[in-house]
Amino acid sequence: HSMSGGQFSCPLVLRGPGGPGVQLAAQHSQSLEAWFVHTPGLKVASPATPADAKGLLKTAIRDDNPVLFLEHGLLYNLKGEVPEGDHLVPFGVAEVKRPGRDATIITYSRGVHTALKASDLLAQEGVECEVLDLRTLSPMDLPAIVESLKRTHRAVIVEECWKTCGIGAEISARIYEEAFDELDAPVVRVSGLDVPMPYARNLEKLAVPGPEQVVEAIRKVTWRQTPHSPSGNGHNVALEHAGGAVPEPALAE
Repeated sequence: HSMSGGQFSCPLVLRGPGGPGVQLAAQHSQSLEAWFVHTPGLKVASPATPADAKGLLKTAIRDDNPVLFLEHGLLYNLKGEVPEGDHLVPFGVAEVKRPGRDATIITYSRGVHTALKASDLLAQEGVECEVLDLRTLSPMDLPAIVESLKRTHRAVIVEECWKTCGIGAEISARIYEEAFDELDAPVVRVSGLDVPMPYARNLEKLAVPGPEQVVEAIRKVTWRQTPHSPSGNGHNVALEHAGGAVPEPALAE
C-alpha cells in the first residue's frame, strides 16, 4: 500500500502456530512474533481465547493489510465460550482479563493463561494482579498499558519469546518513555531463555516461563520477596545473579 502510493492493497492473512510445544525442539518451538512486529506494514495478532481467536480472525480477513495471525500450538485444544454471529475484535485494543490493584501483568497468547494461574496463586497471598491481554502486537494498545499502570503502578511483562530484543523489551522501553512517573518499582520481564529450545523434557521446562516465575516477579515488584522465596534464573525473570534452584514451569501436555 505504501509502495504503490495507495493504489494497491494486500488483503493477506497468514495463519500459523507459534510458541513452544511439547518436545518439538528448536525446529517447531519458536516464538517469532518480534521478527514480524519489527516490520512496518505488517499487522500481528496473537489471541489467547477462543472468542478472541474468532473475533480477531474475522477482523484480519476484512483488513486490507497483510496480517500475521499467530496461533499458539498448545492452545488449539482450549475450549471456551464463543459469541455467535458476526463477532469482531478490533485490532489495537487490549483487554483486561482480570482486574487488580497491586501490579499489572502485561502479556498475550498463552502467556495470558500463565498470568491468570499466577494471579490465582498470588491472590492467596493477598496480592491482586491485573492481567492485561494485548491481543494484537502490531498495532499495540500502549494507552491501555499506561492506564493500567495508573491503577497499579507496577508492571511485569510475560512472554515466551527470547528475552533479547523481544516483545517485552519494546513494552518496557515504551513504559519508561510514556509512564515512568507512574512506576513504584522497576519493570520486570518474564521470558523464555535465550537458547534454542531443547528437546529433553526437563530442559524444555526450564526454558519456558511458568506461573512460578511470574509469582516471583510480582513478589519482586511488590517488595514481598523473602529469603525463602524461589529464585529465578536470571533469564526467565530479570533477577540476575539471584542464585538458588530454578522452579520448573508446567507445560500443558
